[in-house]
Amino acid sequence: MSRVSAIQKKLNEEGLEALLVTSSYNLRYVSGFTGTAGVSLITKEKAYFITDFRYTEQAAEQAVGFEIIKHGGNPYEDVDKILQEKGISEVGFEKDFVTFSTYEMLKDKLSAQLKPVSGLVESLREIKEEAEVETIQEAIKITEYAFEEILNFIKPGVTEIEVANKLDFLMREKGATSVSFDTIVASGKRSAMPHGVASEKKIEQGDMITFDFGCYYKGYVSDMTRTISLGDPGEELKKIHQIVLDANLRVTEAAKPGITGKELDAVARDYITEKGYGEQFGHSTGHGIGLEVHEGPGIHFRNEKILVEGNVITNEPGIYIPGLGGVRIEDDLLITKDGNRNLMTVSKELIQL
Repeated sequence: MSRVSAIQKKLNEEGLEALLVTSSYNLRYVSGFTGTAGVSLITKEKAYFITDFRYTEQAAEQAVGFEIIKHGGNPYEDVDKILQEKGISEVGFEKDFVTFSTYEMLKDKLSAQLKPVSGLVESLREIKEEAEVETIQEAIKITEYAFEEILNFIKPGVTEIEVANKLDFLMREKGATSVSFDTIVASGKRSAMPHGVASEKKIEQGDMITFDFGCYYKGYVSDMTRTISLGDPGEELKKIHQIVLDANLRVTEAAKPGITGKELDAVARDYITEKGYGEQFGHSTGHGIGLEVHEGPGIHFRNEKILVEGNVITNEPGIYIPGLGGVRIEDDLLITKDGNRNLMTVSKELIQL
């Protein structure tokens, strides 16, 4: 089933006559269009892609099966023409991506009633097709290459920002178009900050160093965390590293279709709590990845939905102790028919440089 047909099926299920797609990620997903200006209107019978003169040729190549319409200044005037021609009285809009000012403009420009819709396209994006998994796997290979190379670059006196910039460069060198998010390199006491974006701090002997980074490749992301040390970080941090690694391995063992995000989160959380560090694990165990670095399904205590074959999720337990340091270890897992496949291969053991 094509992505457009899958959306049309959802329209029928939800009693919608049409859906206006404006999120750039959702536009790319439904149409394959990689430009930066365009909207799509999907009705029960047809899919339209409205863009300006700069992108009509690109849209014709990429948005296969869509009727391409060149607008003269405001795409929503053309959207309204279609709604009126087809006698559509109500249109769904993506409420999570439309600003209030855009909403007011839509009310002004469109004759149809506006119906807020949430998660319609995103729920389809949660289940990856084979080609999507292959692209994510390529992004991961680039990330793993950068990690293995960076180990040769780290020495006392080099700053976190120098390491982060080098990681970013290594990934681009291998074909990444950009980074998934600002690269995190947190060393020493800063490793207790779960999202300690790289600073001017110099890496010192005995520091624990957490790298959380990833890249975009052909529109899809990777997301990886490894924690290593420069020399011996001391007994408590070595113990914590082992606990986090064991929690990560338990999640990998448990991840399969039929388990809920909440239950999988509890696998890591309960183990870390049992080891006495429950209070020091403050974030969720994971999230979906794909066109965005954070998408469904969420691996957290609020998600009662079950995982299904084709989900790609992160597995990233962590322990953070202010004044001492922290550890996070993260893999990307593909949920398969009867379990999961870890898309990552680089070592998770504590590497002491």
